Amino acid sequence: MNHCHLLDIEFEYGGQKQTITPVLLQDEEDVILVDCGYPDFVPLLEQAVNRCGLRLDSITKLIVTHHDMDHMGPLAALKRAFPRIEIIAHEVEAPYIAGTKKSLRLEQAESTLDVLPEEAKPPAEQFIRFLQSIEPAAVDRTVADRERLPWCGGIEIVHTPGHMPGHISLYLPDSRTLIAGDAVVIEQGKLDIANPQFTLDLEEAVCSVRRLLDYDVERLICYHGGCFHGDAKQALRQLVREYTS
Repeated sequence: MNHCHLLDIEFEYGGQKQTITPVLLQDEEDVILVDCGYPDFVPLLEQAVNRCGLRLDSITKLIVTHHDMDHMGPLAALKRAFPRIEIIAHEVEAPYIAGTKKSLRLEQAESTLDVLPEEAKPPAEQFIRFLQSIEPAAVDRTVADRERLPWCGGIEIVHTPGHMPGHISLYLPDSRTLIAGDAVVIEQGKLDIANPQFTLDLEEAVCSVRRLLDYDVERLICYHGGCFHGDAKQALRQLVREYTS
């Protein structure tokens, strides 16, 4: 019994309706959550997990694809409420998630503040305060590229840097499913690089998309956009062409 549940969570942020798609993996022994949303998302997560016939307290492991605020927002709160949850992340991301290194997104926001026009500074300062408020959480287990985790039929770690240096995607060979995180997003039915203007290394992000072509992908799940409908491999190839032509 290996199940892959898409937790489509609808919410309002910045006056706009949005949806994120954490993923819940389940086998006979483990329930594994991949990413967990913004701060204060525990109630929304609980509702989404309940819709799958499961409970938050059944989660045994939580894999964080990277340390952006919409992927690790309630991580510390979840760990406090359910101490047995094992938090897993790439070895490069672990110190940022744990707060022993300053968030790269915060550094990026602070570095651009002085060059903004005056009218743009108040919302930028508000965003900086928001990033500063993200509560860190210790990572229990670090993983590396190509590492194969034994749960839920096998989970292969795919290091997909660019958006963040330690960003990971997950490949489930049994079902030929790729959980992309923010390596790619779906916008208006098409694949794209997640927020290319804010991607820390766009060239590396494109190389990561090219790496995804090494995998036999039948089902592609994006954190922003959900499940891709169509030929995933062809769409990934087209995306690489768009950014390299």
